[in-house]
Amino acid sequence: MTLTPQWLDELRSRITLSTLIGRTVKITRAGREYKACCPFHNEKTPSFTINDEKGFYHCFGCSAHGDAIRWMTDQRGLSFMDAVKELAAEAGMEVPAADPRAAKKAEEAASLRDVVQGAADWFTQQLDSSNGAPAREYLAKRGISDATRKAFGFGLAPESRSALKDALKKFPTAMLVEAGMLIAPKEYGSDKEPYDRFRGRLMIPIRDARGRVIAFGGRILGDGEPKYLNSPDTPLFDKGRTLYNLDKASPASRQTNRIIVVEGYMDVIALAEAGIADVVAPLGTALTENQLGMIWRMVPVPVLCFDGDSAGQKAAMRAAMRALPLLRPGFSLAFATMPAGQDPDDIVRARGAAGFAEILGEAQPLVERLWAHEVAAGPLATPEERAALKTRLLAHADAIEDADVRHHYREAFRERLDALFARARPERGPRQPWTPGAARGGFGGGGRRFVPDPRLQPPADETRFIGQAGIAAPLIAALIGGLLRYPAVIRRHDEELARLSIGDPADAELLDAMLDIAMRQEGLDCEGLLAILEPMKVYNRATTLLRADGMHFSFNRSPKKNEAIDHNRAQRELSEFISLVNTQAELKMRRLQADEIARARLDDQSIAEQNRLRAMDEDLMHRLQALREGGA
Repeated sequence: MTLTPQWLDELRSRITLSTLIGRTVKITRAGREYKACCPFHNEKTPSFTINDEKGFYHCFGCSAHGDAIRWMTDQRGLSFMDAVKELAAEAGMEVPAADPRAAKKAEEAASLRDVVQGAADWFTQQLDSSNGAPAREYLAKRGISDATRKAFGFGLAPESRSALKDALKKFPTAMLVEAGMLIAPKEYGSDKEPYDRFRGRLMIPIRDARGRVIAFGGRILGDGEPKYLNSPDTPLFDKGRTLYNLDKASPASRQTNRIIVVEGYMDVIALAEAGIADVVAPLGTALTENQLGMIWRMVPVPVLCFDGDSAGQKAAMRAAMRALPLLRPGFSLAFATMPAGQDPDDIVRARGAAGFAEILGEAQPLVERLWAHEVAAGPLATPEERAALKTRLLAHADAIEDADVRHHYREAFRERLDALFARARPERGPRQPWTPGAARGGFGGGGRRFVPDPRLQPPADETRFIGQAGIAAPLIAALIGGLLRYPAVIRRHDEELARLSIGDPADAELLDAMLDIAMRQEGLDCEGLLAILEPMKVYNRATTLLRADGMHFSFNRSPKKNEAIDHNRAQRELSEFISLVNTQAELKMRRLQADEIARARLDDQSIAEQNRLRAMDEDLMHRLQALREGGA
């Protein structure tokens, strides 16, 4: 589809902007312009102006500015193309198609809309009929009124394999299959006739941003699985690009300056029954980047309100991980947690809308949710455990692409770590000054200057990255070789290993395969792991790393003749090695940042920080070299 500047200018000229905006905002004439209280921020004195001659609006309070298309995208939450299509329909203009195939596709989509709308109408008739009495009773028991039932377009799919197919027989069977209303058995190796996808279910229409039915969700009545069944992806419906209730929540959010994201459509409907309309839900998947973008077009900080059980909290963390790379100044997430074992329906039934508002009032910013999650992830008694916490937190910060936001997250985590460890740190006597030749950490004493093995240093062209930091390729080879020998260690360090991103594609693919296998197979040994890897293309790389003559540690070398291997020691040192290489990567990046700051400031504080990090790096290299010498 090609939209030329000339075509877009013609579209804008045919739209009277004051009429368009006046449908949702109270406007008053002021000379040749119109004025209103700005719909994009709260104000009592009008500062929002509309100029029909120039075709734009502008707010002198918050600087909101745009034309008719921008109004539809910012105020209605539509995509650019959806805004253009809706305005073109109003202006009596046809949106140009790039080629005949695009026009045909648009025509087919319109026909599919007729199919799903016909299905929605028929489902509603079934619910309103005498056969729908049990389903209506179920809704009443759930506290869903007739008004809410009709507002959301509830329907009923009878327990029949052909009732909908017969009701929509005016449409070709192939079109019913393409719209997701029928299942074609031959897709599964059968020549039987297509049959109704939804049977014995309470039907809930799923609509696009313009309120058009594009798919369905079905809640089973009685026993059976799955409890909820959604339409498959179709030319009309992409679950990763659709939010349930967006058509109603978008205008509601303009009144509340808020969007609440819940887990499912029944949560949305329960809250609507309680008078809370600014609510959306994903459709059976974790929030996608596209869905986050849709939400952020409505409000800068939506509130995610998931159940307090394990599944709900995992879903919340998945959303947090998905959002981190996309954060930018002013745009984030907040998290409100339901009490364990309760969902929004339980809360509004027991405590009403006010009780739910209390839970929203306790929502945590994203930075606090990440902090709380990682602090609760394990004990913090030893230096290694505290270092692991720090590594996990800074890895979250490093996932943020925006440099300013990333910097502030790192600072926020450092401040919290300093406060946490200051409380845990016991009082100790005055620190003795360091002098050259003094023993450090049990290594390098006796006046001998420490000279690190250059193979332990991460070269610029052979790196494995956490943020911008790298790990030497020989260390990666040693790490994977050790994990091949001791697969049980993978499960204990799966999060640390998964955060690593290897520069060598072959090694990266091998480690990913090992992680996947180890998380599905308990009690795995070297022989068992190799047996699973054998049919994979990574097998040759695995055998190469097992017999590689690289850097030897206790956990990655073959035993000498008549030598007994201390497997417990090897696994302990492999675990320590994993922590060290993670810390080395993070430390390298911190040193690069400190060097930049020192070059810019040239003050005592920045130079002292350089020296402190250099000393930390040297200590780490001491320990890596000691591990290597112990495995020689």
